[in-house]
Amino acid sequence: MGISLIFRIAAVGILVTILSQILKHSGREEHAFLISLAGLILVLTWLVPYIYDLFMMIQELFNI
Repeated sequence: MGISLIFRIAAVGILVTILSQILKHSGREEHAFLISLAGLILVLTWLVPYIYDLFMMIQELFNI
């Protein structure tokens, strides 16, 4: 896992926070929630391969 992934996650977090605040102040709470949910799903799709690799390494370590 490289430092670029951490920077991408941070950038998505900042962008989602700004957009969410703008939408909340304009009275569109539903859209703000959907933006937050989309950001979460995006970050999770980036992290799933690393989580899978972690579980495979643990499985190999304990020879399960």
